[in-house]
Amino acid sequence: MKTKKIRRTILTIAILAVGYLGGRNNVLQNVFPATVATEQPAKQTPPVSPDYQAIADQDFKSGAAAYLPINNEQSQLTATDWQGEKIVYGQLDQLNRTTSVTAYLSKRNLGKSEGRTRQIWNPTGWHNQPLIVNGRRITPQNRGHLIAYTLTFNFDQNGNFQAGQPGSLDNPLNLATQSAYSNQKTMQIFEEKVRTALEANKKVIYKVTTVFRGNELMPRGYWVQAISTDGTLNFNDYVWNVEPGVAFDYMTGRSHLDASMQVKDGQNIVDRTKQQVKQLF
Repeated sequence: MKTKKIRRTILTIAILAVGYLGGRNNVLQNVFPATVATEQPAKQTPPVSPDYQAIADQDFKSGAAAYLPINNEQSQLTATDWQGEKIVYGQLDQLNRTTSVTAYLSKRNLGKSEGRTRQIWNPTGWHNQPLIVNGRRITPQNRGHLIAYTLTFNFDQNGNFQAGQPGSLDNPLNLATQSAYSNQKTMQIFEEKVRTALEANKKVIYKVTTVFRGNELMPRGYWVQAISTDGTLNFNDYVWNVEPGVAFDYMTGRSHLDASMQVKDGQNIVDRTKQQVKQLF
């Protein structure tokens, strides 16, 4: 009789305890931490392969940064392959599109924009219709140089060093249809790095490749990479060919207003990069 009473008491206590603890999940989680779902670490974005097709397959997402690091920002250029100032222009492809330009540059190749003449060459995808974006009239496309005009002085038309020659201004092998934002904002970041290194008497190998998808006539972006012979300058990035407030049909180069198209980086990143580069050299 006494044994049965003890058993009933223990059972009652157990039932009350289970009921109490069942409504207090936090208590159970503290007592039995193994049952708590652990937070999974955030997945890291895999680095983009330094391969043309892998880069061409990338899609820009509105609101993303204006450029994408490639190969962990490490150039694939070999400084020892070059002996003197020269520009190697890639030939136009079967659709008349630019391919790539590689230049070995020194301080002797720096020039100024003043006095440049008018450009007349229309690269593939050239449909520069003016648009009104946020109340401001813009021309969304530029004739963008692969190797910046101000970095190409003292070369002849074949890219051989020749003192006194003007920069490569209207060369079809060095021009592509580029968004105004990409040309005037984002590319400036990398061109400024090269320019500052040259001003510091460094020698730089600089390569720009236009990246097309399939048979599209307007590049999806510009693959830029450079290395100085002393290794202090080294970058490898993909510049998106995009324009805030504008969407492009890359097959034709035509554009239309698109308020949803936004780019994360603005002029402030250009100014900040200029200061950082000047401090570096």
